[in-house]
Amino acid sequence: MATGGFKPKNKAVRWFDERLPIFSLLHGSLGAGYPAPRNLNYFWNFGSLAGLMLVVQLVTGIVLAMHYTPTAAGAFDSVEHIMRDVNYGWLIRYIHANGASMFFIVVFIHIFRGLYYGSYKAPREILWMLGVVILLLMMATAFMGYVLPWGQMSFWGATVITNLFSAIPVVGDHIVTLLWGGFSVDEPTLKRFFSLHYLLPFVITGVVILHIWALHIPGSNNPLGIDVKGPQDQVPFHPYYTAKDALGVGVFLIFFGLFVFYMPNVLGHADNYIPADPLVTPPHIVPEWYFLPFYAILRAVPDKLGGVLLMFAAVGLLFAVPWLDTSKVRSAVFRPTFKLFFWLLVVDCIVLGVVGANPPEGAWILVGRLATAWYFIHFLLVLPLLGKIEKTRPLPASISEAVIKKDTGARPSATPAE
Repeated sequence: MATGGFKPKNKAVRWFDERLPIFSLLHGSLGAGYPAPRNLNYFWNFGSLAGLMLVVQLVTGIVLAMHYTPTAAGAFDSVEHIMRDVNYGWLIRYIHANGASMFFIVVFIHIFRGLYYGSYKAPREILWMLGVVILLLMMATAFMGYVLPWGQMSFWGATVITNLFSAIPVVGDHIVTLLWGGFSVDEPTLKRFFSLHYLLPFVITGVVILHIWALHIPGSNNPLGIDVKGPQDQVPFHPYYTAKDALGVGVFLIFFGLFVFYMPNVLGHADNYIPADPLVTPPHIVPEWYFLPFYAILRAVPDKLGGVLLMFAAVGLLFAVPWLDTSKVRSAVFRPTFKLFFWLLVVDCIVLGVVGANPPEGAWILVGRLATAWYFIHFLLVLPLLGKIEKTRPLPASISEAVIKKDTGARPSATPAE
């Protein structure tokens, strides 16, 4: 993250920066000192939106923790106290609860954008892998946070999900006992989850810093998926992309506000407004919507251990994507066959989500198994084979030439895809 010889104009700021170059670092990382490809589209906004949502979740979570009581007897009532008695507590809680969903929406789009434009290919493998680590940490944090209201779905969701670890041979039961802090989901479980739910966002922040660091070494990918050839292919991040990000933030906040103010409970479950009762099991236990595709994969196999292994493999596969995709062309813009299979994958993930939201009976069982099979076929068979047999379109000579030709309506000269 080079500073590029940045010197603040204000004497006091310059004095401080000479001794602790924070402003130079920001200038080199997010300002005019950081050159970005000149053709980035609005799908690149979702990285900054993910950072925004991380900050929103941290701030609202810290405020909520000031009023929350992590005890079996007091957790549910403390949430009601926040909603009814704390000044603007209802707003903070709704922002935090819906913010988790917004965070996952943004990150899922960010991941699929990376898959479409080949942002996982060399030299960005570590960048991609750090992104998958962030996703895993988000999933762990969200699951533990869902338990904290101590409603019916919180209690029984924790019971079902933690019990999955018992399928692991030899050490499974010990892991479950460690998670529970006893022999059932109870107050020790709640305190463990509250502590970890508070801690993990700061761990995520640390990995995000590494993620940004890893991004700045090779620089950003771009919709064409070709390397920057020179200064003519780049523009300063500020003001070009800060303005673009600001527009994206404005549109996103309108979307976010619709849920917070007009339908704050639409993404939740009504049973979670019933206090946790170990003696009454809900008729249909489901996780939050962002876990539903993985829940469907878990249920696709009749064997408990097989389902657990398959569910973890579904996420673990993402680490191997840079090596599973054997094509030398990054972007789907020049890969017509890959583009078709990409959209099939998107549809498949949506189908898995729908299957996860429905009881495992009737036709849903078959649909879930077929969708699960296709998910693994895409990564383990389609990606490696396409790289060897797909006929790609020719790549433009440079980013600047493609941009200029597009603006003028002329057809860019092309070089054959390697």
